[in-house]
Amino acid sequence: MLDLLSNILTNLSMRGTLYFRTSLTSPWGIEVPQFENVARFHFVHRGNCLVEVAGSENILELELGDLLIIPHGVAHKLYCSAETRKNVLPLETVIELSGYTGTGVLVYGGDEDDGDTQLICGHFSFEPHAKHVLIERLPPYIHIKDYGETAGKWMEATFRVIRDETGGQRMGGDLIALKMSEAIFAQAIRSFLESNEASEWGLDAFSDHNLSWALNAFHKSPNQNWTVETLAKVAGMSRTSFAVLFQKKMAMTPMGYVTAWRIEIAKKLLLVPNKSLTDVAESVSYASDSAFARVFKKETGMTPGEFKKSTISVHSES
Repeated sequence: MLDLLSNILTNLSMRGTLYFRTSLTSPWGIEVPQFENVARFHFVHRGNCLVEVAGSENILELELGDLLIIPHGVAHKLYCSAETRKNVLPLETVIELSGYTGTGVLVYGGDEDDGDTQLICGHFSFEPHAKHVLIERLPPYIHIKDYGETAGKWMEATFRVIRDETGGQRMGGDLIALKMSEAIFAQAIRSFLESNEASEWGLDAFSDHNLSWALNAFHKSPNQNWTVETLAKVAGMSRTSFAVLFQKKMAMTPMGYVTAWRIEIAKKLLLVPNKSLTDVAESVSYASDSAFARVFKKETGMTPGEFKKSTISVHSES
């Protein structure tokens, strides 16, 4: 069975996409536009740079080995020094000027011969209709310093493989790099959830010993007849203590969480061909179609039929 974090990311249909590797020489500056339903990442393989993320007043300094995750895909600027901030160009312009064709390394910048900055850049996409408090509550950025050291030697080796495989000539190289990038994202989120920062964003329930037992049990069998009492029993707590602690750490009730996740599962099932409304309702522990449809509309603002029609329409246009 999948563990809690793996289960959430899998059901949100997370997929990794590697943009490119870079070799950037001073002076240089790039503005990356905003994209919906994606999380972006930049790993500093060599050199350093400054980053500004929309919605944050901080100017981040990325050093060798640092990993930056931008969970909500907001616009951001990367540049080599404060002096080049005013000369930042849109990513599309940089790609055009560099002559980058989509394979190999994006080479861009000035003639200063003081060493280049090498980044491994990419993003992780989620289904447009998918949602979960874990992703929604993540901060504008997650900056993990000296990530290879934090994550362990295996992560350093992973980035080396990504560097070697991306855009290479060996069979299966791009797929290997993509799957490894997905592992990096999961590792980064895990590191954040285990840090002290998680409590500031209402996410420390995932690392709480008792609550995580209950969350794991629910995610493994979401169609069981879960109640606050049964969840509390798994957590080894009294009903009242569990409910109070869950509300405090998650800023929502236990059954509110249960309902929200069941609706996420239902969204995926509704898109399965020949899956009836009754089948979907039973799969997420609703005794009748009407009860399921009522809760589904309350959570999403649409009936199951309206959701299915709108989602299929979006997929057919893309």
